[in-house]
Amino acid sequence: MKEKINPLRKYIRNGKLPHFFCPGCGCGQILSYFLRAVDNLQLDFKKIVTIGGVGCTARIPIYLNTDSLHGVHGRTLAWATGIKLYRPDLKVVIFAGDGDLVSIGGNHFLHATRRNLDVTVIMVNNFNFAMTGGQVAPTTLFNSVTMTTPYGSKENTLDVCKLAVCAGATYVSRWSTAKPIQTIKAIKKALQHKGFSLIEILSQCPTNFGRYALKTSDTEEVLKWIENKSILKTKAKKLSEQELKDRFVLGEFIHKKRPVFQGTTFLKEEDN
Repeated sequence: MKEKINPLRKYIRNGKLPHFFCPGCGCGQILSYFLRAVDNLQLDFKKIVTIGGVGCTARIPIYLNTDSLHGVHGRTLAWATGIKLYRPDLKVVIFAGDGDLVSIGGNHFLHATRRNLDVTVIMVNNFNFAMTGGQVAPTTLFNSVTMTTPYGSKENTLDVCKLAVCAGATYVSRWSTAKPIQTIKAIKKALQHKGFSLIEILSQCPTNFGRYALKTSDTEEVLKWIENKSILKTKAKKLSEQELKDRFVLGEFIHKKRPVFQGTTFLKEEDN
């Protein structure tokens, strides 16, 4: 009997790579969603550059058979800016965790969005600094217990999608690993969009966030927690701000045209 080969395997690097992700981590799902989007669009992998900084999510580009860059914490968008200014014809995709992108990388994030840099950012939000032990992160919910907040975090949660819209991003959406169809559709839209695109994907982290904040390492239970706290944008419109407290609003928040940053000039809107 002929061996069946996954058609997405052609996008994965040859050779035996170690498995970087913890059991139950959502990063493997997100890798699959990205490959399905690329395959569906029939994009040329030779014209894609993938970038990862430091963290669990930053390991995703290591698996991809693209030109890729892996370096220090929080600098993904600085590298992406340099690549796009030198080779604007390339499609640049950044894989970053919530800590990598909007904690140490927050300043780069603000300026890349205000410039409307033509890149796609896939931010995996697992609500903590997962790779380094489960410390509190900008996206950690108020009062959540983490390794560094044993009595609960007293910092307000940062809504990255709202920040991106306010700063000038032109495509922004949020989904979760439990919503594969919507997530793949969003990634496809982002990859085809001219301008700064952000897809935030809520992802389970049973190893650290689950263990500390939810008192469980059961992947299914962590996913249920995300699902129970999630609400579609259409339904959220009918609720008050108080009712939406500590809820994750899912959907597309902006999709518009705006001149794209090209160094000393901007592309005209009609060229987008």
